[in-house]
Amino acid sequence: MTTIIYIIVIALIINTILAIITVFKEKREISATWAWLLVLNLLPGLGFILYSFLGRKISQDQIFDLKTQKLIGISQVVEHQKEHLKKDTLTFPPSIDHDETYQLIRLIINKGNAPITSQNSVQIYNDGHDKFEQLIKDIYTAQDHVHIMYYIFRDDRLGSRIIQALEDRASQGVEVCLMFDSLGSRGVRQSSFEQLISQGGKVIRSLEREYKIFNTNINFRNHRKMVIIDSKIGYIGGFNVGDDYLGEYDHMGYWRDTHLRLEGESVLALHARFIMDWNASTKDESIKLKPREEYFVEHPCETNTMVQLLSSGPDNEDQMNKKAFMKMISQASESIVIQTPYFIPDEGFMETLKIAIASGIDVKMMIPNKPDHPFIYQATLYYARELVDAGAEIYIYDNGFIHSKFMVIDGAISTVGTSNFDIRSFKLNFEINAYLYSDELSQQLVQDFNNDIDLSYQLTEERIGEFTKWELFKQAFSRLLSPIL
Repeated sequence: MTTIIYIIVIALIINTILAIITVFKEKREISATWAWLLVLNLLPGLGFILYSFLGRKISQDQIFDLKTQKLIGISQVVEHQKEHLKKDTLTFPPSIDHDETYQLIRLIINKGNAPITSQNSVQIYNDGHDKFEQLIKDIYTAQDHVHIMYYIFRDDRLGSRIIQALEDRASQGVEVCLMFDSLGSRGVRQSSFEQLISQGGKVIRSLEREYKIFNTNINFRNHRKMVIIDSKIGYIGGFNVGDDYLGEYDHMGYWRDTHLRLEGESVLALHARFIMDWNASTKDESIKLKPREEYFVEHPCETNTMVQLLSSGPDNEDQMNKKAFMKMISQASESIVIQTPYFIPDEGFMETLKIAIASGIDVKMMIPNKPDHPFIYQATLYYARELVDAGAEIYIYDNGFIHSKFMVIDGAISTVGTSNFDIRSFKLNFEINAYLYSDELSQQLVQDFNNDIDLSYQLTEERIGEFTKWELFKQAFSRLLSPIL
């Protein structure tokens, strides 16, 4: 018996030493370091297996593949705008008339290499039926190309309708490229695309590894949702492709999301992002996209909405969408409105929000009332309680599931896209967000939020007091793991 205890103690000591060496080999935030040390020591052996899949940074080969993709078609615009910023000669319309907005635009140009575009028309969708009916209608109008990327693409009724529309266009000689994340869309059958491929369409899986069983980059996902049609129409936002996004899954109920339909200059920037992602996702030179004139034809737009499209991902440690979010929060002078399905901030982000609240800024946030990821949901509730304690108004959406991801400050500047307000979106996922400098669109989003309040209940101190000890424990435990969720 003594020998067994001795062996166990020695094994645990070795496990602890290996855990320390493993975690400190890579630079990471202190909170993530402690979280992984906890996992590796509480789950000897198993913890190292989890770490190999979830804890490692993206491979250097993958970073190289992504960074070799030049900013096709927009790099000259970015450099031109940077030069004007240095000389303070970049001009904006009268609606952009104060320094703080200019600072946000400047940050996104300088650090995110995202040009500001001014000739745009933007339409907001928050119902899946409306969004996908318009999308399918737009696909059927395509004359040159349809390029699509979704994190989740299901071959159910909705997915089949989109595939059918793509088959129709491909049969007419339109270039059709469909891409989806290899993990997010792991259930989709390759046979569903045989007809599309036979018509000349191209279908690939983003971030797919050669050895599928041992995918050590499984923690890094392409979470972007992008559609480009003839470089004239673009889509970006929270909806994926599946019947559940139409509210047809009983256990989730109505699906509330936010998506944008773009026309104008911003579509060219969106297309450049798609081409970079597509070429980084395949080694087959025969299907890589080569820049051609039809990809970057400017289509006149009578509406002067200013838009920036900002990408972020593990290939760039700047965490640009997080920085842009924090910049928006810090420059708010009256109000901040946020909708997000997952709220797991790091300390810096949380402190920025608390400072805004303490400064008298009216902060409102809306989160779901049901989990699609239990640990993430419990951690979200933990941080939501912290914001209630700080003085924010937190609303729990009670009419199904809210997957909407947007923020509005002062009813004047807003961001809508694929990025959640959590560490995963900030550091591990490839994301893309639109930054809208428009009173009209921002106030429309605020009105959507206010309409949703009628379908929600407020998380008050009284409601928090009704949480059982078990519920509070689940929230606290999930919070400990939040840096690696």
